[in-house]
Amino acid sequence: MLLYLINKRYFPLTTFFSLVVGIVFMSCNKEVKNTVSFINDNETTPTMLTHNDTMLISDSGLIRYKIIAETWEMFDRAKDPHWRYPDGFYLEQFDSVFNIVATVKADTVWNYTQRKVYKFKGNVFIHNKKDETFSSDELYWDQRQQKVYSNMPVIVNRPGQMTLRGTGFEANQQMTNYKFMNVGEMASGKTIIYVNEDAENSEEKQE
Repeated sequence: MLLYLINKRYFPLTTFFSLVVGIVFMSCNKEVKNTVSFINDNETTPTMLTHNDTMLISDSGLIRYKIIAETWEMFDRAKDPHWRYPDGFYLEQFDSVFNIVATVKADTVWNYTQRKVYKFKGNVFIHNKKDETFSSDELYWDQRQQKVYSNMPVIVNRPGQMTLRGTGFEANQQMTNYKFMNVGEMASGKTIIYVNEDAENSEEKQE
């Protein structure tokens, strides 16, 4: 008898909740019908996205690089797997006793992880241990071949010495030995300039 009175007393409330649930269910069904299918493009959709990153990278058990980036996008499932840093990039390179031997800045960077090639794009600026600076709109760093190169114009500022400008730039990854394949304008042809840290005050020109 008591159970019957309780059920009867709450019957209108139960009916109200049933109507509310039905309306919500109908609304959910309507939303599902209007949903657009999401297509995951491995070339444009990162598998991981992080912000305000600082990374230490080791080689043979020693820390060799420090990377600071505002945004890190990982495209591990792309045809050419890569990491992208679209909002600024800063790198420090260390020697075996943790001295900084080079720094790199750029607006956007791609790290092609399988090919082990970095692409630096936009306001690329490199500073080496000899206080020389390198500026370009685009540079590549091939880790397997341990060299930096570019087919875009590169400007080298050297303290107390002449400023070098040219294209066809190649250097070791410490940016201490470098050369230009195309420098200046000469009637006799192209000029080749080699700069070596063991003979930094000497320049060899071949016409």
